[in-house]
Amino acid sequence: MKRGRPLKRTKGVRPEQRRFLIYCEGERTEVQYFKGLRADLRTLPVSICLGGEHGEPQSLVRAAVEHKKRAPQSPHDRRTAYDEVWCVIDVEAPRPHDGLDEALELARQHKVKVALTNPCFELWVMLHFRDVTGYSTSDQAQRDLEKLNACGYAAHRKHVEYDALRDGFAQARARAEALRLRASKGYRQNPWTDVDRLVALLRAARHP
Repeated sequence: MKRGRPLKRTKGVRPEQRRFLIYCEGERTEVQYFKGLRADLRTLPVSICLGGEHGEPQSLVRAAVEHKKRAPQSPHDRRTAYDEVWCVIDVEAPRPHDGLDEALELARQHKVKVALTNPCFELWVMLHFRDVTGYSTSDQAQRDLEKLNACGYAAHRKHVEYDALRDGFAQARARAEALRLRASKGYRQNPWTDVDRLVALLRAARHP
């Protein structure tokens, strides 16, 4: 009786990395948050690049669109297109950002996704610790987050410690979803955020 051929060992195939480009409007809080998230995902099939500070929605979206276009030819971007490009934008209150609607339309035309918060990103951070249901200006949201004394945030320097937020994502996501369910005017409602959708997408990328 002939011996059967030895079985060949099949090498595991590493899942292809999905590449994300995230442009943040804020110069500190948002960047620190997503850098902290990126550090958590460093061994997972996701790569996140953070754009610089641009401060105004239309300028931010234009910068993201230009980066998206040049990535396939750019050595800095490994000459590889990004699977998804996102902009993280604050609506701001009491006076919304000028040109916000135009920025959203530009993003739609170029298939750039947008994560919005009304009034500002600090609301998303606060949802990691407590419910927020009432209207607030951007300045008030920043002061309220500082008063929590929960993540090292200070309004004058806009610093945030990601380690203090890591375990609060599920609660923050549930609270953000509840805000959207109550909102009759979408992102024009204050408070409102859908940053959780971007964060959930990045976390899910560990299992492509």
